[in-house]
Amino acid sequence: MSGESLLVILIVGLIAGWLAGQIVRGTGFGLVADICIGIIGAFIGAWLLPKLGIHLGRGIVAAIISATIGAVVLLLILWLINRRGGSRWRWR
Repeated sequence: MSGESLLVILIVGLIAGWLAGQIVRGTGFGLVADICIGIIGAFIGAWLLPKLGIHLGRGIVAAIISATIGAVVLLLILWLINRRGGSRWRWR
């Protein structure tokens, strides 16, 4: 993997994580966590969207949209887990 590819992945992850945090209010995790959520969201989006018959095409914009959708799904799942778990998920 080249340095340019890594930079593109990080930028797409950052944008997608930030956008997902704006869509799902109350999930401000910070810069590093937003990048991680965006990158994991990209994997989720790349797996989930074709299963639903949605094909966004190629390019950076399509990658950001797909990663954002995946990141929103990830944040909603984390929110549901945290909501159901109650106080046992809180850090002391």
